[in-house]
Amino acid sequence: MQVHLATGPRRSRRAVATIFALNGFLAAMWVAHIPVISERTDVGHDELGGLLLLLGGSAFVGMQVCGPLIDRWGSRPLTIVAASLLSAVIITPVLAVDTLTLGAALAAFGFANGCLDVSMNAQAVAVERAYRRPIMSSFHGWFSAGSLVGSGVVAATLWADAGVVPTVACAAVAGFVVVAAVARGLAGHDESPATSTNASSEASWWHGIDRRRLVLLAVVAFGLMLAEGTAYDWSALHIVESYGTSEAIGALTFGAFSLAMTVSRFVIDPVVASVGAVRVLRVGALIGIAGMTIAIVSPVPALAVVGWAVFGVGLAGLIPQIFTAAGNLTDSAGGRTISIVVGCGYLGMLAGPAVVGFISSQTSLNTGLLAALAALLLAVYFAGVVRPRGPSVSALGEPRSSRSGGRATLEE
Repeated sequence: MQVHLATGPRRSRRAVATIFALNGFLAAMWVAHIPVISERTDVGHDELGGLLLLLGGSAFVGMQVCGPLIDRWGSRPLTIVAASLLSAVIITPVLAVDTLTLGAALAAFGFANGCLDVSMNAQAVAVERAYRRPIMSSFHGWFSAGSLVGSGVVAATLWADAGVVPTVACAAVAGFVVVAAVARGLAGHDESPATSTNASSEASWWHGIDRRRLVLLAVVAFGLMLAEGTAYDWSALHIVESYGTSEAIGALTFGAFSLAMTVSRFVIDPVVASVGAVRVLRVGALIGIAGMTIAIVSPVPALAVVGWAVFGVGLAGLIPQIFTAAGNLTDSAGGRTISIVVGCGYLGMLAGPAVVGFISSQTSLNTGLLAALAALLLAVYFAGVVRPRGPSVSALGEPRSSRSGGRATLEE
């Protein structure tokens, strides 16, 4: 699959980064409004849990539907359609009046978000190939930044009593404007994958890839997203329950984790270029293990908050390496490989809080958090799965010895 950036790599990079930020911003419109929406629809915690599973299931379906379509038509049109669809349906949860209408809204939102998650990561892989150096982590940094901005907008508008529906409606309009503005800058393909010999046979793609590596990438993605999901759902509660602090300190803990992850994602790409994706994955997982260990064994809450922040630093650059490896696993079915790996990662995100919750109910929350440590140990052991394949090794951040002096060099 040949990729071209008709408007230049820098403009394409800006366009894809904007889509990532838009995705994070729109997702925050739902997440930050959950308490308000639950009250408006009279949905209890048990019902909300079931609806969140529905959202996750529809997102997974969207990911699996989008993958083959990307291989047939390219990621550019799918990204435009998915981002537009997400902008359209983001208003539906705040318009819901009961459990049934909220369920329908979240099913539509999850499907659109799943499609965009796969298509924008396929775009990121395409732009990264054109750059011939690691830039994937920065894209995920823009997603995190968009989420932070979206959460801030929701907090400000709720404080000002600006109205939930007008706020989200403005966000939807902004989404359409952003998609229209960046559509031409997205990466395209020189020819449709459907016309190529490799992609013409829907049944043959599975036999033309390294299936063992694909499975390992999916397993590691599941583990890493399980660890990340643990932080999202349990970091604040861990500080409150384990140390008897206020809920404000709990919120600060999650904020420390999120901010550490966001900032780290913007600085990790040069590190990948210097030491390679394998080492970043292995060392990052070890840093995450150290951070979680500090949070668990800390005698005081302040040090535990630091531990959660270190956990965020460790996790920051891990999933981007997995997604890059998945997108470059094959030249003809990158959409499907990305959809499988992203989908399994998403399942890990959903499973993480449940696994920790189950273990905690039988033992203690500190014991439940050990599940995240086990997931990161898995990443340490299988870190070699992200080693770039073929001639793209040096181009995508795995140093190799030069003939002249034996030191690691990179091709630009």
